[in-house]
Formats: sequence, C-alpha cells, structure tokens
Amino acid sequence: MRLLLVEDDEKIASFIKKGLKAEGFAVDHAPDGNAGLELGLTEPYDAAIVDIMLPGLDGLSLIGRMRREKVMTPVIILSAKGSIDDRVKGLQTGGDDYLSKPFAFSELLARVQALIRRASGAKEPTRLSCGDLTIDLLSREVRREGGEIELQPLEYSLLEYLMRNAGRVVSKTMIMEHVWDYHFDPQTNVVEARICRLRDKVDKGFSEKLIHTVRGVGYVLRQQV
Repeated sequence: MRLLLVEDDEKIASFIKKGLKAEGFAVDHAPDGNAGLELGLTEPYDAAIVDIMLPGLDGLSLIGRMRREKVMTPVIILSAKGSIDDRVKGLQTGGDDYLSKPFAFSELLARVQALIRRASGAKEPTRLSCGDLTIDLLSREVRREGGEIELQPLEYSLLEYLMRNAGRVVSKTMIMEHVWDYHFDPQTNVVEARICRLRDKVDKGFSEKLIHTVRGVGYVLRQQV
C-alpha cells in the first residue's frame, strides 16, 4: 500500500513515516502544501495523510484542489485544531477522516487501515489465501501447509501485494511503487533480489510453486494449472 504524507513538522513526519514503514507501507513525504498537491494530482495513492497548517498551500486548500480535479484518494486530516467546527469544515472540504494532534500512532494506523478498507468498496478480508498459502492480515501470520513462515517486514509487504493481486501479473514498476517508497529505477535489481528471497521462504521445499516470473512483464502469484 502506498501513502502520501503531507506534513511540514520534520519530527512528526519522521515519526509517522517510521511507524508506517514498519507496518509495511510505502510512504511519499511532501514537506509543504504545493509539493503535496503536485504528488496528489500525479501519483496513485491508496490514502493520504494531510496536515492543515502547511507552508505554501494549506491542507484544506490542497484537499479542495484534489477534489475539484476529481482525485478521490481518501484523506485523513491531521490538525492541532480539534473543535467540532474545525472537524466539520475539514470533512466538508473533502477530507474523509479527522485526527487531532497529539495522537497515538496506533490510532492513526487503525484509521488509515479503516479508510483504505472503506475506499475499496468491499469488505476488507482478514485472511488472504492462494492454494495452501495463507496470510492472516490481523496477526500478520503467514502459513503454508499449516507451517508458519517467518518474513521480514518488506518480504511480508511484497507477499501481501502479490496475494492481493493473485492471478494478475504485476510489473516491477508496480511493485516498486506500492511496496517501496521510491520510484522505479530500471537499473536496480532490488525487486528481483527480494522475490528470490521470498521464493526461498514460500516455495522452497514445496512441490507446487506459487510465485512465477513472466519474462519481460513481471511476477504473478498463482497456482499451477
């Protein structure tokens, strides 16, 4: 999952980015409203976290511009202003949720996850599966044939992304943008290296291989036909 964070306070931004990355999110950070608007209008995000008090362009103006441009990325508003009037104004402008500062990261994370579930238009599953491979999204536990597979955070995020797109070929660019927090570099082999390590943990020792390479296109998680 790829998120946009628009926050000018370096300490708060660092705190949020560190926590979200630990949970497997890719995060693009914009330190001001103009930079945030540019990213919000041109890049695909699963959700955005936007502070109200920003240099250049305030958060409400940013959200309003996105909505006028028909960009419907779900947005959580962060603000030190927590009055009912402030909340109402934020939601009326186009925000989807409102969280007052200071806040606990666990609450922000829960709100981000809930926002993404609502935006998907479907009930969020608590478990993903492909053949005998399963992921429990609540406990982040991965199992195959009943045995637990221990994954590092990036490996888990990569596997979750592949499983959410099971049967669909995803390109290196798509993986880089949704699993890592930087844009695709055609010279890097980070995707291949991580796929190789993931295969060692998910497929090695099993007769049926689930992670497949589609040469010249990308990768797909599927059962063998």
